[in-house]
Amino acid sequence: MSEHRQFLLQNEYNQRMNRQLYSVCGALSPDLLNQDLGAFFHSITGTLNHLLLVDRLWLARMQGLSYPVSRLDDCLYDDWHELAAERIRTDDDLTVFVSCLEPSSLDIAFSYTSLLSPEPRRIRLGDALLHLFHHQTHHRGQITTLLAQQGVDFGETDLLLLPGLLIRG
Repeated sequence: MSEHRQFLLQNEYNQRMNRQLYSVCGALSPDLLNQDLGAFFHSITGTLNHLLLVDRLWLARMQGLSYPVSRLDDCLYDDWHELAAERIRTDDDLTVFVSCLEPSSLDIAFSYTSLLSPEPRRIRLGDALLHLFHHQTHHRGQITTLLAQQGVDFGETDLLLLPGLLIRG
């Protein structure tokens, strides 16, 4: 499987898991969503905001744009419905970006400055995209753990459950 095809698959999985996560979380009370449960970004909403912020930050960097942010724990949206709508919009933007990539563009390097240290860095586009998807999976795993601790069943998370992935016959 080509690297580009793997990113298309990771994007499909990312979008599906985000929809599932927001569906499950959307049925919870605002008190539970905003409760400090001891996670790195404190609450489920805090972690979801972090994911959205970082996805937008990396997507902008990969497109040669800037995305103004001062901290990785900035709260983009307090309102649940607005947060959910912006997650969908950002996932759609990411889908367009990944779908329009030429396989050869994955080897192009770009420069950025981390929020954690001021020295300029260079990274290959494919490696930045890989980081974005792994970062999503990492924090979604934290959220599903928080949900399980509250007695909420998140459901299946296996990549192999994506429609059309298994070969029949």
